Amino acid sequence: MEPRGIHHLGVAVEDLDEAVATYERLFGAELVHRETVQEQGVEAASLRVGSDRVELLASLGEDTPVGKFLAKRGPGMHHVAYEVDDVGEALDELAAQGAELIDERPRRGLFGLEVAFVHPESVHGVLAEVVSGG
Repeated sequence: MEPRGIHHLGVAVEDLDEAVATYERLFGAELVHRETVQEQGVEAASLRVGSDRVELLASLGEDTPVGKFLAKRGPGMHHVAYEVDDVGEALDELAAQGAELIDERPRRGLFGLEVAFVHPESVHGVLAEVVSGG
C-alpha cells in the first residue's frame, strides 16, 4: 500500500455550525460539503483549507462512535485519513502487516467515499482511515 498522501484530518466537535464558522473565520476555510448520515450517527462538514481538507464531525447522539469519542476525550483530533487507490487492497496489506482492522471490508463513508478504519492501537493511539474516491 502506497498512500497518495493525507486525504483529510477528522476533528470531533460539539457544535458543527460554530466549528464551521470558526474554521472559516480563522483559517479562511471554504465549506465544500455538509452531510448527515443517520446510520453512522454523525453530521459532518468537509472544509477546504488551501489545497487540503479538514472534516468536522458532530455527533447525533451519545451512543454513536463520535458521541462516545466526545464523551471520553472531548472535542479534538479524531482521525487521520490516508488516500489510497484501492481500499480493499490497502486493508489486505494492513492486515498482513499485523494492523488491527475495525472494518474488514471497505464501506461507504461520508460524501460518497469508500472508506475503512484501522484501530488506534495499531497506529500509536490515533484512529486511521483509508479512503478512495474523492
